[in-house]
Amino acid sequence: MLSRLTRFWWVLVLRGLVSILFAAFAFFNPELAFEALIVVFGVFLLADGISAVYLGVRMRGHDDDWWITLLEGALGVGLGLIALLNPELTAEGLVLVLAVWLLVTGVFEIGTAVKLRKEIDNEWLLGLAGAVSLLLGGLMILNPTFGAISIMLWIGIYALLFGLLLVGLGWKMRKLWKMSSGGDW
Repeated sequence: MLSRLTRFWWVLVLRGLVSILFAAFAFFNPELAFEALIVVFGVFLLADGISAVYLGVRMRGHDDDWWITLLEGALGVGLGLIALLNPELTAEGLVLVLAVWLLVTGVFEIGTAVKLRKEIDNEWLLGLAGAVSLLLGGLMILNPTFGAISIMLWIGIYALLFGLLLVGLGWKMRKLWKMSSGGDW
């Protein structure tokens, strides 16, 4: 798993940057119509899911748990497509969909971090991203009546933290890749 994560470190950085861009959009345009929120978040879920599917496929044959990353990505792609194809979801429906996605993703991220702890230092970055996912998912389950602006801000905070943590992990993987392979990029 470590060799694939280090070789494709840029996918982690890309996921993080997509998340940070989404966070900036969420912070600077909180008054967006709720339908636009669904479309924007659907695009985010789709982009994040596609990059996770790509990473999972690339890890196949090199890691026994490649399917976890693939499953996480497939869930993101599926939920992104649902949000894009059915934009008239209600606020509670979107909150529930997001909460489920955050909880499942958080569990997968923590599981991967636990596995990586034997191979690298500072795997806590991915574990912390998973904990942030679980925390926000739990908050959304407990109070599904957030207003559209509140949802946008909470999701923006999550996306920013998640993105920063993934960029940090990606750069760490890049450093390990350069040390192990003498890579120039």
